[in-house]
Order: sequence, then structure tokens, then C-alpha cells
Amino acid sequence: MKTRALILMVLLVIMLLSACTINRPVAATSNPIGTKTGVFTQVSYLGFPPMMNTNAAIAEAAKNGEITKISTVDFNMTWLIFMVKYETIVTGQ
Repeated sequence: MKTRALILMVLLVIMLLSACTINRPVAATSNPIGTKTGVFTQVSYLGFPPMMNTNAAIAEAAKNGEITKISTVDFNMTWLIFMVKYETIVTGQ
């Protein structure tokens, strides 16, 4: 009986510490790839959507990286057990 409880506890810890990440490209422009990178992050807890952003995520990411000419836009989503993190990543000059 103790071994079952131990195995169950180990599986629970592994499940709580695991995460899944998906990274996908959203857009690319004809602007040259720059050295600047801007990131805008939103977090959702317990399945509730993140607070509404009055600005577009791409515009906020460009503002955070001080980018005026956007080259590429990527979207990164990381799932944890009780949390989902959304990141918009912008590169450019």
C-alpha cells in the first residue's frame, strides 16, 4: 500500500512540474531582421482569460523593445497545470 501511495505522489509531482510550450510564427515583413526584440506577456490563471489589453499585443511588444520597423512576429504559449502564459515576440529595428 505504501508503494502505491509513493508512486502516486511521484506521478503527481511530475505532473505538477511539467509544462508544454508551443511556439508559432505569426507574421513576417520585408524589413530586414533587426537586433532588437520586444516581448509582451499575459498570464491566465485557473482557465480564466487574462485581463483585456486595450492595445494590440504586437504594438505593446514593439513598444517594449523600442522597435519602429517590425520584421517578424512570433506567438509563444506555455501551459502549466493551473496557468497559461501567452507571449508575443517581435523582432526588428
